[in-house]
Amino acid sequence: MTVKLNPKALAHARSLIREGKDTHDSRDDWSEHAPSADDENSFIEKHGFGDYALWHLGIDEEKSEETKGRYSFPYGDFARVHRCAIIAIESRAAQNNHGDIRDAVGALLDQIDED
Repeated sequence: MTVKLNPKALAHARSLIREGKDTHDSRDDWSEHAPSADDENSFIEKHGFGDYALWHLGIDEEKSEETKGRYSFPYGDFARVHRCAIIAIESRAAQNNHGDIRDAVGALLDQIDED
């Protein structure tokens, strides 16, 4: 598995934060705030995989574009960027040697905390 930073998703997250579409939730809230599999499937059905990809900071280009397995490190609920998701991504990316993703979410966290 070759997961790398999804630059389009990073730009989307930055834009959402600039627009105030972010939450300042607590570190451990992501398990409760993360979209369910049904939420993901409904989103894909309405918006397609292109928009689904924008909500995931990790991408494995070796996998098919039309599969959820291609995308990793979700950072929001399809409406807002969640601070708790960014913190979770930072930890997981560091543990799995995804330095580019870890560094990107560090900057996103700073952007959220500036508000």
